[in-house]
Amino acid sequence: MNKILVLPGDGVGKEVTDGAVKVIKAVDRIFKIDHLIEYEPFGGKSYDICKDPCPDSLIERALNFDAIFLGAVGHPKYDSVESSLRPESGLLKIRKKLDLYSNIRPIKYYEILKDSLVWKEEIIKDTDIVFVRELTGGAYFGKKGRTSSEAYDVIEYSCFQIERIARVAFDVARSRKKKLHVIDKANVLETSKLWREVVEKVRKDNGDIEVIYQYVDNAAAQLILRPTQYDVILTENMFGDILSDAGAVIGGSLGMLPSASVGEKISLYEPAHGSAPDIAGKGVVNPVASILSVALMYRYSFKREDIASAIENAVEKTLQEGNLTPDIAKEKVIGTEEMINRIINNLANQ
Repeated sequence: MNKILVLPGDGVGKEVTDGAVKVIKAVDRIFKIDHLIEYEPFGGKSYDICKDPCPDSLIERALNFDAIFLGAVGHPKYDSVESSLRPESGLLKIRKKLDLYSNIRPIKYYEILKDSLVWKEEIIKDTDIVFVRELTGGAYFGKKGRTSSEAYDVIEYSCFQIERIARVAFDVARSRKKKLHVIDKANVLETSKLWREVVEKVRKDNGDIEVIYQYVDNAAAQLILRPTQYDVILTENMFGDILSDAGAVIGGSLGMLPSASVGEKISLYEPAHGSAPDIAGKGVVNPVASILSVALMYRYSFKREDIASAIENAVEKTLQEGNLTPDIAKEKVIGTEEMINRIINNLANQ
């Protein structure tokens, strides 16, 4: 039995995790397997209960599960709360405490959305990219400080941190086109220079993989100008955060972007979008990123590539049929529940 801890979080988090759980229950019926699903408050909801967005008790409990599924965190009402207790800090804490160091974000072009995108089809057609982002180091976790007139955020990385994420990226590249872009700012940053040195060391054990280095400013431009040049992209925490969110436009919306945060003991899965409190409860949020994150859970935590592929195929078929939520539709629009149900129907009828 697979044990999954669900953290709905804030805003639209409940709606998209409800959709994810419905898909998991459909998998139970279709593939004849069992899941134990339990829930915990997280982020703002947890702060409301115990003044802590991610209490230590949650971390301890999470280790009793096989995977974690997260909805989203954040709300403007917590903007005045001390930064270490805001919902977003809970997300940083769970990543660090559970050592979820490897963030994997697939970005794919869907032909049905071509009229919703700013690119010419010949530029973006066949784009299929996987970002491998280091998730527990860098500026987000380095030393921080502030006075009334100054502030600093230190970017820190060790050889160990770089080597283990590099090995993940080489493995992902080997399972695809054997092509790896490494994105850094080695002309300016000492940490980026260390990244290149360590990646070169790992490269010696992976001679079958083509490695291309790019500065992050060039990569940002190239994602817009020639996105099909990329297959697997490896980069540090902050660069990966920015570039993968920018790349989400290729998929039509942040509502299309799934995410896996993989660790040695447990992994966490979540849509890459935020809590979107302005549309929470309206039944219009796009559940695709959440459902595709379920596919990643079966791929990386449960080692069921058949189920992962079946879910991804069901999503693609549903989109091809013209079922689009407001964030990706120009004309015909369906709501969250209808999108979930149509994906489940296509999953069952493969």
